[in-house]
Amino acid sequence: MAGHPFFYEVRNEFYKDTQGVILVSDVGQKDSFDVLDAWLAEMKQELGPHGNMENIIFVVCANKIDCTKHRCADESEGRLWAESKGFLYFETSAQTGEDIHEMFQTFYVSIVDLCENGGKRPTTNSSASFTKEQADAIRRIRNSKDSWDMLGVKPAASRDEVNKAYQKLALLLHPDKYVAPGSEDAFKADVNARSALLKNIK
Repeated sequence: MAGHPFFYEVRNEFYKDTQGVILVSDVGQKDSFDVLDAWLAEMKQELGPHGNMENIIFVVCANKIDCTKHRCADESEGRLWAESKGFLYFETSAQTGEDIHEMFQTFYVSIVDLCENGGKRPTTNSSASFTKEQADAIRRIRNSKDSWDMLGVKPAASRDEVNKAYQKLALLLHPDKYVAPGSEDAFKADVNARSALLKNIK
C-alpha cells in the first residue's frame, strides 16, 4: 500500500491475517530504504500483542536497478538488512522486468510452503552470507574520495601502516572466501589503492 499518511486508514485494514509482504524501496532514494524499519514497526503495531511477524513471508524488493547513474542504496546494505531478519531479497527493475518474475515466483512458493507448514515460516539456513563489517567496508570503499580514505589511513601513514590496512581489508573482502555483493570490486580497489600509495611512500 502507498506510504502517504493519508492512506493509513486503508492500510491498517490489510495487516490482519497477512501471509506475505513485499517491502519495496527505490535504489535511487536512500530514504525509501531507511524507512523500511518504520513499515515493520507500523505492521507490528497493527498486528497487536498476539500478532506474530515470524509467521509472515517478507520479500525486500530493491527496485529501479535500471537507473544505475542515480543509485545511492547499496546492494550489500540491503541484502544484509534483509537476510539478517530472515527476509528474501531481490534487486529488480519494474521497467525492464529484471528479476520481477523470479521475485513473485519465490514469494508465492514461499507462501504455499508457509501454508503447508501449518502457517509457520519454514526454517531456512539462509543466514546472511557476510557480516556488517564487510558491508561497511565495501560501502566505505565505494564512497571513498581517494586511496588514503579507501584504506582508512591518514595521508602521513607509513608503508607498514598502508600494508597493514591493506591486509586487513584483503582478509575481510577476498572474493574467493566471501560472497558479499560488491566484494570483488572492493577487493580490486583495495589492491589498486595500496599500489598507488606505496609508489609515493619512500
